[in-house]
Amino acid sequence: MSESTKTPTPTEINFHQKSRELEIAFDDDSRYAFSSEFLRVHSPSAEVRGHAPGEETLQIGKENVNIESLEPVGNYAIKITFSDGHDSGIFSWDLFYQYGKNQEKMWQSYLDKLKEGGHERKIN
Repeated sequence: MSESTKTPTPTEINFHQKSRELEIAFDDDSRYAFSSEFLRVHSPSAEVRGHAPGEETLQIGKENVNIESLEPVGNYAIKITFSDGHDSGIFSWDLFYQYGKNQEKMWQSYLDKLKEGGHERKIN
């Protein structure tokens, strides 16, 4: 892999309890903030993504989920444990970077799928 195609490396990772947001700064000066709900519904786990395209499971009722813990996985990722017990997704730096760049589109797609499925977000 050439240096120009290498995913930027995180320089800061901060979880903000009050806003329930995980903020990640990368060495290319980009910085992204992810809500706990966004990360939960976009978990890279098989439970959410399925084992093949088309097997995804729409995550509903995750509006008030929180991050309980962050655990390093080598030098390339973190494992997140959520307040609903979900803990099987490994979030790599590349995944966070791609999520950050595509967050708005991904979030709108999620909201559209909820609506199509007849679900509403209920924030307490």
